[in-house]
Amino acid sequence: MIPVEGFEGQRVGVLGLGRSGLATARALAAGGAIPVVWDDSAEGRAKAEAEGFAPEDLRRDNVLTTLACVITSPGIPHLYPAPHPVLARAMQLGVPVDNDIGLFFRSLGQSSWGDYDVAPRVVAVTGSNGKSTTTALITHILQEAGRDAVMAGNIGRGVLDIDPPEDGGIVVLELSSYQTDLARALTPDVAVFTNLSPDHMDRHNGMGGYFAAKRRLFAEGGPDRAVIGVDEPEGVYLAGQLSHGPQDDRVIRISSGQKLDQFGWSVFARKGFLSEYRKGRQLASVDLRGVPGLPGAHNHQNAAAAWAACRALGLGPRDIELALHSFAGLPHRSQIVREINGVRYVNDSKATNVDSAVQALRAFPKIRWIAGGLGKDGGVQGALNDLGNVVKAYLIGHSAREFALQLGGLEQEICETMEQAVARAHAEAEPGEVVLLAPAAASFDQYTSFEKRGEHFTDLVRALPEA
Repeated sequence: MIPVEGFEGQRVGVLGLGRSGLATARALAAGGAIPVVWDDSAEGRAKAEAEGFAPEDLRRDNVLTTLACVITSPGIPHLYPAPHPVLARAMQLGVPVDNDIGLFFRSLGQSSWGDYDVAPRVVAVTGSNGKSTTTALITHILQEAGRDAVMAGNIGRGVLDIDPPEDGGIVVLELSSYQTDLARALTPDVAVFTNLSPDHMDRHNGMGGYFAAKRRLFAEGGPDRAVIGVDEPEGVYLAGQLSHGPQDDRVIRISSGQKLDQFGWSVFARKGFLSEYRKGRQLASVDLRGVPGLPGAHNHQNAAAAWAACRALGLGPRDIELALHSFAGLPHRSQIVREINGVRYVNDSKATNVDSAVQALRAFPKIRWIAGGLGKDGGVQGALNDLGNVVKAYLIGHSAREFALQLGGLEQEICETMEQAVARAHAEAEPGEVVLLAPAAASFDQYTSFEKRGEHFTDLVRALPEA
């Protein structure tokens, strides 16, 4: 646990008592603060009481006005589409609002750091797609190279739940837009921006607000090195804003598809090969086509981002290349579950929006595509130009019929449930084809999370007969 500093003897509100909220309350108490906890649900309050915290109703002014700060969980809106009443009132009363990421950065530097030979460092990864894989890959590479590295944030453990890093330790954080939007302190040593595509539009009041939330990690944080994906206009803009010119190697531009050899420092992947350039000179080239845990161009972009971040931390090309080949990938992200009679079954349940689903559709040939769920704005319109590899679509969930209309003449079948979709795809698949779960939709119509959806698909596939 990282004890929260700066609130000794003060009352600090904690709104939302899920994983991050309870970890925040513990860390505040460990640092000498007095956590004042509240959750709108009786279940959440009961969990806090079981840990010895006494909930107080933060909806009351006579409670709010006694607080030095209110710490909110990332899932609770603070501005759009409408702020939670507690947060709205706190801001009206002038009570600061923060989150666990802000507390992490303000509390990370311990007095013992003065005795370390190498100060601990923080890598923070944000973006729309690929940030979980990139975060896990960076951590894997560092650990394979013998570095003391831990993964936290939006993946792995809560940021305040980890042990303080020791001499030379590295904390690798995945940060969502919900987390970067509100944190009052953001000071990573290396910050990574993977890409940008529409998501969480209601929470950020549109694309501009969404990008602004991501940009805060760089504008507020002032990282020593910024790794920026430049395959979208926003990334090109961000790289230009952060650099003093094309040869400024504090910014490492990355791409999947573009050749970037004219900058001070760049890493890019084209046609399955990763290249690193500095000052116009190629320093490394790696064949990614045989890396089983990173299939497809979207994963090659993740590899480029992880490569750049690890090079910024001082690792050599050979160490990074070796670690790429031993990376197993993450569950629910282009995860190869099984092969039966020449048919591969791939779980990409994390493809909760159309852009991430498109990346999966581009990664595999001859696809029997399981899609659907709780569709987002636009449905699957954004995939219509990337259906060349799709043999047939099997549509499930709330948006099955909407998706069917949008997919038009593509061979398709409305299956409603995952059980029926897996059974039908298995019955019709031929050797050399891929049965791909890439829903292009949220899971909440039928499942509590994309993980539960992916686990259900995996269980069904593992139960299929060989013949």
